[in-house]
Amino acid sequence: MALDTNLSLRQSVIYQVYNRNHNHTGTFRELIYDLKRIKELGVDIVYLLPIHPIGKKDKKGSLGCPYSIQDYREVNPEYGTLEDFKDLIKATHEHGMKLMIDVVYNHTSRDSVLLKTHPEWFYKNDEGEFANRIGDWSDVTDLDYTKDVALWDELIDILKYWAALGVDGYRCDVASFIPIKFWIKARSEVAKINPDFIWLAESVDGGFIKGVRSLGYEVCSDSELYQAFDICYDYDVYCYFKDYLLGKSSLAEYVKRVQLQEYIYPGNYVKLRCLENHDQARIASLVQSKEQLNMWTAFNYLQKGATMIYAGQEASCQHQPSLFDVDKVDWSHYNEAGMADLMKQLAIIKKDPVMSEGYYEIELGTVGDTVYLSYESSVKQRLAIFNFSLKAGDLFMDVADGTYKNLLTQQDVIVKNKTVTLSNEPIIFDINK
Repeated sequence: MALDTNLSLRQSVIYQVYNRNHNHTGTFRELIYDLKRIKELGVDIVYLLPIHPIGKKDKKGSLGCPYSIQDYREVNPEYGTLEDFKDLIKATHEHGMKLMIDVVYNHTSRDSVLLKTHPEWFYKNDEGEFANRIGDWSDVTDLDYTKDVALWDELIDILKYWAALGVDGYRCDVASFIPIKFWIKARSEVAKINPDFIWLAESVDGGFIKGVRSLGYEVCSDSELYQAFDICYDYDVYCYFKDYLLGKSSLAEYVKRVQLQEYIYPGNYVKLRCLENHDQARIASLVQSKEQLNMWTAFNYLQKGATMIYAGQEASCQHQPSLFDVDKVDWSHYNEAGMADLMKQLAIIKKDPVMSEGYYEIELGTVGDTVYLSYESSVKQRLAIFNFSLKAGDLFMDVADGTYKNLLTQQDVIVKNKTVTLSNEPIIFDINK
């Protein structure tokens, strides 16, 4: 783990925005007007999908994929000008939030500036053609970090450029495919501009790592990435979570995988906890009821790590927007969904230092499909119970009998004979020492 990682990142809420589909115009200017609402959700960091011009050669859909980047040093005119982006940075800071942008350094578009000026920096297949090594990414071609150290210098210079403009962090696309030594050097160089810069790695799941290595390519595990990154995705456990929702696996299997994180990663690890993102189905499309949606949302906030919500999640959107076309977020159910109010409450709960400093445990409950979490510090113990099956019962918990207050509902939580009666709502309470 990067030694200077700030553990308060475990208390943070990240808000993911795909600018094209976020609002009516899809511009930086219009996003500025939404910052007040976003801040009121309890958000600390606004994270934008790639902001750069999109390649036209072999593009996907009508407008192309934002991860097929033509020029790392420019902004997509679809979103506005560089001055508009600078104003967005300033406005984000004025609202007390930080701004993170996507970095896509595994590949560029097939008509990128770098491919035209430095073709020697790119991977070629056995036929001598520009290509990508992994996946059906027909609109991009891969960079080759083994060819020329000048590539490293150029890419790091670009990172320093955006940091100097006021960007506060990078979410690094498929960071696992890029040499860890590059990321370590990049972190060191950017720290000269902003020592508090935030590094988020899109790490990949274990099956993907094995598959890539079987093809003879290098790919970093989460444990390796933590040498340079503050936060890694939780894709090492996400597939078990989704399989449970789809009835393909047990809750016990998912919990076991989350428990493993406590001793396979460094002691100061931070995981990104998200129920959905631009690559995954909307959580509202995967659960059966509003009660289950509330339960999983609360669980996501109370887990150890940074919470990320994807714009539209607070409106209980079920449709996953296309990356390649105009496909606007449906905000029409925002007020009736009630998720925004829940998220505001959960964000307040998450800001308590016990969420970053407390000794954390996650356990499978003794009744139905239940999970309980605990955080313990020198001043308090925080406990949270999640009844995913919504079945009645009494859950055994090894805590002192007494009457406590549910931090979400303000209702009494009664522990009697070391048991708590389950509810269709999340149960979160503190025991002060």
